[in-house]
Amino acid sequence: MAIKVMIVDDSSVVRQVVQDILARHHDIEVIGTAPDPIFAMTRMKTQWPDVLLLDIEMPRMDGITFLKQIMVEHPTPVVICSTLTQKGADITMEALAAGAVSVITKPTLGLRNFLQDNSNDLVSAIRAASRARVSNLRSMPARASAASSSSSSSSSSSTSAGAIRERMENPKLSADAVLNAPTSNAFLPTTEKIVALGTSTGGTQALEVILTALPRNTPGVVVVQHMPEKFTKSFADRLNGMCEVEVLEAQHNDRIVPGRVLIAPGGKHMVVKRSGAQYHVDVVDGPLVSRHRPSVDVLFRSVAKCAGRNAVGFIMTGMGDDGAQGLKEMHDTGATTYAQDEASCVVFGMPKEAIELGGVDEVVGLDRIAGLIQRVGR
Repeated sequence: MAIKVMIVDDSSVVRQVVQDILARHHDIEVIGTAPDPIFAMTRMKTQWPDVLLLDIEMPRMDGITFLKQIMVEHPTPVVICSTLTQKGADITMEALAAGAVSVITKPTLGLRNFLQDNSNDLVSAIRAASRARVSNLRSMPARASAASSSSSSSSSSSTSAGAIRERMENPKLSADAVLNAPTSNAFLPTTEKIVALGTSTGGTQALEVILTALPRNTPGVVVVQHMPEKFTKSFADRLNGMCEVEVLEAQHNDRIVPGRVLIAPGGKHMVVKRSGAQYHVDVVDGPLVSRHRPSVDVLFRSVAKCAGRNAVGFIMTGMGDDGAQGLKEMHDTGATTYAQDEASCVVFGMPKEAIELGGVDEVVGLDRIAGLIQRVGR
């Protein structure tokens, strides 16, 4: 059965081009378009979509208000189309916190060509959204109204124009493209323990659940959430205002210390390094790994190389397989490893791949992860 899609965007160019793109795919059916949410609600009374493709800034009713209304009255997978600007990042983080499944970023100029050139990722986002467990998003705390002008995020995952072009033009690379594989599981003991989290679609909401539950004496945490540039800064700032722990977008040479969470910046890889008994991060350039930058595989491999059994790893909700190989490497070098269970995931892709690869010690629900993090090093 075809995925029924409603396109809500005040740009007639977007509505027409996206409709033409989706018409080429037999498994997707556009059941209507609308220039604003008021018009869309009238259309949706006669036929409800499986996926809503939604702009944010529109006349009569903005996309955030409409999204919140939809998630209360009739929870539906929503893919946000947002401009890749700082203002767009802040508002988009609010949309992800309110229940959007994922984000496609679009440029302010050359919109028609961008949509046509990157149609594969648009279609993939819609297909992924149709399989998302929106009920799991609904059960997580939505605190966007209490946030400051900043949240993911992909977080949910987000896709930038530059990353899309790289995915189309280059083969899928492993973490070998950034750093060598670990060669030994012999690690000197240290009092410093670190926790590594990797996530994508549904991850912004899941991370909010986890990080807001952590006390200040929590071991240092490093995070990869698939997001483009600008979005990770907004996401980290938003969480920092909500959490007891300090949440920062990582910068080169930041130390991993108790009570601090470092989130990999969009468009860069984050690797963990050790100096004596201390850990810090490097923020590095490099190609897309497992189709992403930042990549969970890169982070997890670096943790495996420098921390081994001094680390704990969690792979969480998300599409694809990024992080599965890296978590296996952490497992093989003595780290304790966990995967989020299918019942609490928005998309059970990344955890499933890690489980099947044999790199997971235990499968756990989202509600257990914060408690497991607090136990690290005790």
